[in-house]
Amino acid sequence: MMESYSVKEKQEQIRENIDRIREEIVKAALSCGRNPDDITLMAVTKTVDPIFVNTAIDCGIKLLGENRVQEFLSKKDKYHRNDVSVHMIGHLQTNKVKYIIGEVDCIESVDNHRLLAEIEKEAAKLNKRMKVLLEVNIGREESKSGLDPDKVLDFVEETSAYPHIHVAGLMAIPPICDQISDLEDYFDRMYQLFLDIGTKKIDNVSMDLLSMGMSGDYLTAIRHGSNMVRLGTAIFGKRNY
Repeated sequence: MMESYSVKEKQEQIRENIDRIREEIVKAALSCGRNPDDITLMAVTKTVDPIFVNTAIDCGIKLLGENRVQEFLSKKDKYHRNDVSVHMIGHLQTNKVKYIIGEVDCIESVDNHRLLAEIEKEAAKLNKRMKVLLEVNIGREESKSGLDPDKVLDFVEETSAYPHIHVAGLMAIPPICDQISDLEDYFDRMYQLFLDIGTKKIDNVSMDLLSMGMSGDYLTAIRHGSNMVRLGTAIFGKRNY
């Protein structure tokens, strides 16, 4: 009985979190003259039990973010997924690509040609055009994956050689910053890069999605151009990794 009660408590907390987050997104968007409907809320599901993922879906969440291929494959059939999209947001090894082509709607963590080539090969087998985002290491941190900001445009231009890939935008995780002004600067740089690439006419490329902002900084990200925020802890609470 106690376990069932705890599940119900957590489900109610998730509902309250989502309601609060939506209100905050509206306020943040309006504060900078943006349309709140242009901001997509992603629920990041790493280590989250399907029962709680389904609670979020039942609250109207339409986009899930998955970090690990094996975990996603073990949980996906338990999701209420009739009209829910799934993005792979974690680091993706080339030998795992074949397992998720056709299973997810977008791969957000592309940052090298070896991975692009593997996505192209597997997507071609299914005659599918795979949507991807390019991950940018906006802080040039050695500990993080992602493209160097100065090399993103060249990389984007080279992706036109892959007919089964559509580059739909950019993704980034900025460094942890002590000063809000430093964080804002990273977001501003990403937004400018996003706009600059969007002015180019490159085959198989459209700058539709700028995925940046997580549980600790999503409101700042929205005020500085993000149109997709990836929230895990803010929705589901602290996870046990």
